[in-house]
Amino acid sequence: MIRPRRSLLFMPGSNPRALEKARTLPADGLILDLEDAVAPDAKSVARDQIAQAVTAKGFGKREVIIRTNGLDSPWWMDDLNMAAKVRPDGVLVPKISSVADLKTVADRLRECGADPAIRVWAMIETAQAILHAEELAAQAHNPEMRLAGFVFGPNDIARETRIRMVPGRATMLPMISHCVLAAHAHGLDMLDGPYGDIGNMQGLEQECAQSLDMGFDGKTLIHPSHIEICNAAFTPPAADVAQARKILAAFELPENTSRGAIQLDGRMVERLHAEMAKRTIAIADAIETMKQG
Repeated sequence: MIRPRRSLLFMPGSNPRALEKARTLPADGLILDLEDAVAPDAKSVARDQIAQAVTAKGFGKREVIIRTNGLDSPWWMDDLNMAAKVRPDGVLVPKISSVADLKTVADRLRECGADPAIRVWAMIETAQAILHAEELAAQAHNPEMRLAGFVFGPNDIARETRIRMVPGRATMLPMISHCVLAAHAHGLDMLDGPYGDIGNMQGLEQECAQSLDMGFDGKTLIHPSHIEICNAAFTPPAADVAQARKILAAFELPENTSRGAIQLDGRMVERLHAEMAKRTIAIADAIETMKQG
């Protein structure tokens, strides 16, 4: 089943008002954060507050993901233990750099008796992660790994590699393409990192358009004011949905069911376009379902 992931908003676990507000925001998903947004001396309180919020439910059809602390921290095991108990839709683990890291997470979740429905998202934010992106993505075929997708983390990549973040992200485009290809080659979703210039809505629109063009399935966000723009960018235009339905209807005609290519409105349309049309329709339908509930 396709799930819309146009906008996934980071919410600090140490802020109870933010966790409550998250229940009313029009984001497709929420990432309840225990890592960057939480000071070291607030980790325990944040963990308890996230546990209470997830247990209380009330998030509607929004996807709920808990971002744990990294495996190099003293908090990650307690974070995963909590997640196993409260059963979010997924956990997002920072700085996953190797298959061994994924296995460590999977082993811990299994030891905790975590529901198999809890999926694992990997932050791709180290040089090693990018170099091994295809190897990591291939773990999607191992059910024990629970791997659902990647989240690109440009800030940590820039810090580690000294690659400068510039407007338009030209310095990072090769890395982005590599990770997107790896993810989609193995059926994973790929989410873009957040846009940091909170007040620059034009810049956000441009980066969302770039994200869509490069094959991202959605974008993570750090401010609620970005949700509307992000949702609009990753929503299939009505004209595209109508054309997709027209393509599927044409291939379903008795005279076309066994054909690999047909003419439609004076253009050649192949079966691959029908498969693309199915995804466009599925995303559009899933977005409508989100709106209804």
